[in-house]
Amino acid sequence: MKNINDQQNNPDDNSTALSRRKFIQMTGASLAILSFPMSSAFAYDLNKTTTNKKIIWLVLRGGQDSLHTIVPAFDPQYKALRPKLSSSFKVPLLSLEKGFALHPSLKHLHTWYQEKDLLPIVAVSSGYPRRSHFDGQDFLESGKGDIDHDSGWLARAIDVKNKRALAVSRITPISLRSSEQVNTWYPSNLKNADGDIYDALAKLYQYDERLKESLDSGLAVRGLVGGAKNNKKKRQGKFIDLAKGCAKLMVDKQGADCAMLELGGWDTHNNQSGRLEQKLTELDNGLAELKLGLGKEWSNTVVVIGTEFGRTVKENGTGGTDHGTGSALFLAGGAVAGGKVEGKWPGLKTQELYEQRDLMPTSNSFAWIGSVLAQHWQFSEQELKQVFPHMAAYNNSLLSC
Repeated sequence: MKNINDQQNNPDDNSTALSRRKFIQMTGASLAILSFPMSSAFAYDLNKTTTNKKIIWLVLRGGQDSLHTIVPAFDPQYKALRPKLSSSFKVPLLSLEKGFALHPSLKHLHTWYQEKDLLPIVAVSSGYPRRSHFDGQDFLESGKGDIDHDSGWLARAIDVKNKRALAVSRITPISLRSSEQVNTWYPSNLKNADGDIYDALAKLYQYDERLKESLDSGLAVRGLVGGAKNNKKKRQGKFIDLAKGCAKLMVDKQGADCAMLELGGWDTHNNQSGRLEQKLTELDNGLAELKLGLGKEWSNTVVVIGTEFGRTVKENGTGGTDHGTGSALFLAGGAVAGGKVEGKWPGLKTQELYEQRDLMPTSNSFAWIGSVLAQHWQFSEQELKQVFPHMAAYNNSLLSC
């Protein structure tokens, strides 16, 4: 049996501890989870244009089942291996090229595909050889060919190009660790704090310009993404709200060049049909709000959507699937040359599977992401080695601008 990485050199072949930012920066970031009124100084314009090219990295945590998302309807083995799952779709699948189809819950993404703003890539893997969620996610975020909890691929990328990043998370995820150019934001369920508290903090920091600047920054950031009215909602922390907040922070005139979002709940060992219908709807609606919030910035944006690994090809006895290997990657955004399906399909016959149970990966996620960095942020080959030291980018044309 070939090693996973041996299958991923080309898509056409056969196949540091938590980054310690300065106390001042952490103070400003933590303030962003509190609730403040909208500041007119940080109001944003959805119609403004910019040449700043943006990247959004979205991790689907839990091992998302690509075979129930980008369905290989043309492969005769699919129905044989998944008799219940293949017949569980309540409405017709959404047609793609080459006989593939999207899950019917992905209505917005299918529209993007038709508008050439979505590029699905099948049979990919990070090269992680086992089936542990935590290690698989850490491997995917580190991007070094092994696990480095102190350095993430997106952090290294923004440092090479002197970019600024936003982590929509309570703590800095591995993808963005090691860079000083990262801020975090996450909505809070806490009640609004008394204004006197902030007055007291302002007085305390009045003789320290850096602390005062950090306080002001925290107040302004949280003001931009919602105030007291929004804090009364019970939906905070939902993906649709995180996507809205992310978009608002990115379209500000001093907004981030890139961002990272996360969506968990993809570990579907049982009752997969109903659970994935719900999760894919949540994903689809959240991404639609992200596009809406980005406004004209959408034309400058690439959204990279990945997961730590796929699921077993054969369904199990509880209507679900178990930890697998090969999965899928999505590229979305106005800068994407979509409307096609990338990646080499390996087939679902027993001899074509990885370890006779999983979808065989035929290309590497990091090489596709490297192509995005090269084409979107103009990374040179040498610069890409600083991000992905073990993997070269593919030559496929993925972007329209």
